[in-house]
Amino acid sequence: MGVLQMQRVKMDKFVIKKTLSKNKRTLVDESPGCSDAGGPTETLAEKKCRTENADSWLEQTCTWKRIRAENLSCDYTSLFNKAEANEILQRLEKDVVYFTGDLTKVQVYGKWHSIPRKQVTYGDEGLSYTFSGITLSPKPWIPVLTVIRERVQLATGHSYNFVLINRYKDGNDHIGDHRDDEKELVPQSPIASVSFGACRDFIFRHRDSRSINSVRRIEPVKLALEHGSLLMMNFPTNVYWYHSLPVRRKVLAPRVNLTFRKIKPQKPEMT
Repeated sequence: MGVLQMQRVKMDKFVIKKTLSKNKRTLVDESPGCSDAGGPTETLAEKKCRTENADSWLEQTCTWKRIRAENLSCDYTSLFNKAEANEILQRLEKDVVYFTGDLTKVQVYGKWHSIPRKQVTYGDEGLSYTFSGITLSPKPWIPVLTVIRERVQLATGHSYNFVLINRYKDGNDHIGDHRDDEKELVPQSPIASVSFGACRDFIFRHRDSRSINSVRRIEPVKLALEHGSLLMMNFPTNVYWYHSLPVRRKVLAPRVNLTFRKIKPQKPEMT
């Protein structure tokens, strides 16, 4: 049995397969003022047509896998075919401009460390995102990111105004245990994680079972995130589970991961 087959077997322990005919993700209007959600003047007939078109597209292209464990709720699908994913990866490698200088460092237990990967944020104007001692303001959307965001929104029914991009040059680049639970996130909004490039292990660990001395023994959930795939991390996953992308020295190719988020707009300062 090959490595990829073994990864899929481990992932399938937590998979509950479902059919779209009974459990479709329908397109919902989360942002009445946004053009991608139809806008405030959209008629009921127009909204019905848009929703039916989205459902038809979902039925034809997306087969979702439900990944479940205690307080863990994720959905996984292939969002782009191989040819699309290859083209998008090339555009990402060409067009995305990553942060430099102080924005390449994070604070851990009071000490600053260079992150073992490249990182950047893009999104709507006026947003900011703070984690690990740094506050990131997004660059304006670029065409390739708009293409990916529109596909994510069409497939899931959720709108997003911000994306964090991490580039891993090979299996030595990684990210440690963390939860995406920052205060700027819209409460209970799902995070959409899209992957391009090398297939990498993605590991969830329950907050009550992360150390040798933990009283509880909850088995980690290990996924293999493939080229062109989408992983939806639904509420309450990030309340109870940490996730990481560990070192895999045998992986020689790069991987680019985009996590789309819904950020609360900043309130204007009082004058």
